[in-house]
Amino acid sequence: MKGRILVMGGHEFDRLDGNEAICDHIIELTGGRKPEVCLLPTASGDPSDQISRFRRSFGSRGCEVSDVSLFRLGANPIDVSAHLMRQDVIYVGGGSLVNLVAVWKPHGIAGLITDCLEQGVMVVGQSAGAMCWFEAGITSSSGRPEPALGLGMLEGSLCVHYHRDPGRREKYLSEVGRNIAPGYGADDQTGLLFEDGEMVEAFSAREGAGVWRVSAEGGRAVEKPVEVVDIRPGPGSASPGSPVDDFRALNKWRKSAGTRG
Repeated sequence: MKGRILVMGGHEFDRLDGNEAICDHIIELTGGRKPEVCLLPTASGDPSDQISRFRRSFGSRGCEVSDVSLFRLGANPIDVSAHLMRQDVIYVGGGSLVNLVAVWKPHGIAGLITDCLEQGVMVVGQSAGAMCWFEAGITSSSGRPEPALGLGMLEGSLCVHYHRDPGRREKYLSEVGRNIAPGYGADDQTGLLFEDGEMVEAFSAREGAGVWRVSAEGGRAVEKPVEVVDIRPGPGSASPGSPVDDFRALNKWRKSAGTRG
């Protein structure tokens, strides 16, 4: 899988505990001052309140914001492929993983996003919008935590809201190694950045929030903490010369060179 995918354990478009730092980080990763950011709110049924909060959050930062509402294409027809291709960021919101995958399939969205990734558009997702890129995740779409298939664009699995939803974490640990591939557990306000299928950065925007690598050893799941960069303003950011700084510098060079990757 070519391109950059940023997955988050949980993120909202409000000012609470690290959410604003995440929005700033997303913009920083584009290397631009006024990136074009498009929301795909499919997983929640394209709710107007989520769209409004997204537009307010990223629009107040100088971004060119838009959204693609698949449930409203009949009333608001657009060329979805052309619109997504000209974005700097495609943000996939949370909701139901099962519904997201089911609705995207007839629209061919996964294929369109693959093309976007290859052209340098960064894809960002939280909750269901994060798990969908992996082989599997733990969803509460049916009312209780259960494993569900994703799109398989990233290897392994992902469990979101890791410690905020103990039942989801417990189900994930019981399923890893038995029915789904090993992967990651991510708390709310944390994220993992993948480039060409490889994880290149893990970050946290809230005190105590972390990411865990979950593997199967001796017939049981084992959690190992992943080192995270603190992206909150002030002390705690990556030191100069770190791989994260090198990666950010590369993003800025790409932007100035007139290419998205």
